[in-house]
Amino acid sequence: MAQWNQLQQLETRYLEQLYHLYSDSFPMELRQFLAPWIESQDWAYAANKESHATLVFHNLLGEIDQQYSRFLQENNVLYQHNLRRIKQHLQSKYLEKPMEIARIVARCLWEEQRLLQTATTAAQDGTASHPSGTVVTEKQQILEHNLQDIRKRVQDMEQKMKMLENLQDDFDFNYKTLKSQGGNQNFCDKSARLKNLTDDELADWKRRQQIACIGGPPNICLDRLETWITSLAESQLQIRQQIKKLEELQQKVSYKGDPIIQHRPALEEKIVDLFRNLMKRWGASLLASISITCPDGLDIYYRIEFKVPFAMEPVNNRPYLLYPASPRSRKFNILGTNTKVMNMEESNNGSLSAEFKHLTLREQRCGNGGRTNSDASLIVTEELHLITFETEVYHQGLKIDLETHSLPVVVISNICQMPNAWASILWYNMLTNHPKNVNFFTKPPVGTWDQVAEVLSWQFSSTTKRGLTIEQLTTLAEKLLGPCVNYSGCQITWAKFCKENMAGKGFSFWVWLDNIIDLVKKYILALWNEGYILGFISKERERAILSPKPPGTFLLRFSESSKEGGITFTWVEKDISGKRTSVEPYTKQQLNSMSFAEIIMGYKIMDATNILVSPLVYLFPEIPKEDAFGKYCRPEAAPEAELGDPCSSKSIRKFNILSWKLWDELTVEDLEVPPQ
Repeated sequence: MAQWNQLQQLETRYLEQLYHLYSDSFPMELRQFLAPWIESQDWAYAANKESHATLVFHNLLGEIDQQYSRFLQENNVLYQHNLRRIKQHLQSKYLEKPMEIARIVARCLWEEQRLLQTATTAAQDGTASHPSGTVVTEKQQILEHNLQDIRKRVQDMEQKMKMLENLQDDFDFNYKTLKSQGGNQNFCDKSARLKNLTDDELADWKRRQQIACIGGPPNICLDRLETWITSLAESQLQIRQQIKKLEELQQKVSYKGDPIIQHRPALEEKIVDLFRNLMKRWGASLLASISITCPDGLDIYYRIEFKVPFAMEPVNNRPYLLYPASPRSRKFNILGTNTKVMNMEESNNGSLSAEFKHLTLREQRCGNGGRTNSDASLIVTEELHLITFETEVYHQGLKIDLETHSLPVVVISNICQMPNAWASILWYNMLTNHPKNVNFFTKPPVGTWDQVAEVLSWQFSSTTKRGLTIEQLTTLAEKLLGPCVNYSGCQITWAKFCKENMAGKGFSFWVWLDNIIDLVKKYILALWNEGYILGFISKERERAILSPKPPGTFLLRFSESSKEGGITFTWVEKDISGKRTSVEPYTKQQLNSMSFAEIIMGYKIMDATNILVSPLVYLFPEIPKEDAFGKYCRPEAAPEAELGDPCSSKSIRKFNILSWKLWDELTVEDLEVPPQ
């Protein structure tokens, strides 16, 4: 089925995300009219090769002409008009820049594929209990086939063992049957091959866990992998019981050269080794949840669960910390009860579990009583630590040592260190899948803009209903890397992302962006989810989209100069000049006392006739202000003033013009007028 047709069948929440992919730069009508042709072109190649982009662009214009002819025959006047307007727009904007439209289309198609993948994954998670409705990959089909084959072999061996026991007198027949088939040895070889496949799947799951940790798609369900490993472990234990049964048969009748005497010990040792290794690998995916707070020490609540398909004896277990290799890095002692017995009483799903409450991390002191000196090249928020958990379990006399560890954590002592600490977690999980690379930041690798853009969008989509659009990401790329035709593949260093100040600013890119994310989550979440905030937009783009708009049209964007995170609005003046005017950004401190929606609804300035008027009429592109923000205001928050009486309302606000900026912009300061 064509990609566009698949998108039309998605749920409403996914269709809303689809609508936000398209704008005047690449209209959705054009995507609809030419869907098969658009999907058949190599836009990614065209985005990097101008000659091919020129060819594809002219072919696009030809396809538009053919579609226009079809509408002409159908006498569809509306579609004829829309298609003619779209073609004129494309020719005027991209005739000299065909690579730009190729990049836009390529990005839209890529976002469509990602949206389909997200919807498919969500559908699979929702129907995990109905195998008939699950789409499985080729690797999963191989695993299922091998498991069925193993179960069949186990059942066959069970019948053969009963036959051996009942037909002891006909030992020659049973011996020849067993020797000719060599069932247990074949099973061990099959189990070893299946273990390699489950190892690959487990590695994929660990990578998905890293992605989910930094806001990516939460595709970390272990149900399918748990089913496979449980089935394999049960089969291995059943084979071990059958091998023990062979020992009983050996005691009844035996003879010189008996293959049971020769091969049974080696078979038992091999099946035990396979089972022990399987449990160790499954133990590496122990489900752990860690909650960290920061008083004088580090207070940890730690819960560990281990799902098992059979009875396990209660066992002792303990957590410990793995530190960076640098001898000058901070090290901590775990204080509190750090050894407990895993049992099923504290679990609701049949898992062995243990809870560690109120564990405290205390930094180790030097011999002279002072703190350890941190490595000068590695700051506190770049020191990665692992909380490692080890235990031992017993089953049918077998002792199995298990170990697992958390994803890297950063130990901080002050909340102001949180932004840089989270940046370290993002950079690590984005660029490596090495499980214990706590020395990652001694020489941090560079990332590409494609990787960084995806992670930045996750920071919004994981806590709100909207990620970042292509235009918003392009604006961020320009702030981080400077002007560029194509940011795909551009390299970004760790210092550029988090440590170095932006050009002309006294703060880094990440500190600025993290404060904006915090601003969105705490103060303007509803407006962001509605799509009312353009957010990241360059001055040139702002001028381009507001210039043709009628007076009173305004847009909302984030401040580029506020380190703490600020939001402002720019509007088109109502005089003939059509100037664009902006206000000083509103920060968290101001938004604590009044919501941003109420600020917009009650915003007024003094016109030339000394009458208070609101310069804000239409939210870009053309949404009436009352329709957009009225529902987010309290009824008494923004009353209207009586005409001719500028002080009759309790919430009337005056604004003094402080300074004129370049490019026909002005800045105004918000001044409250006390009630009359």
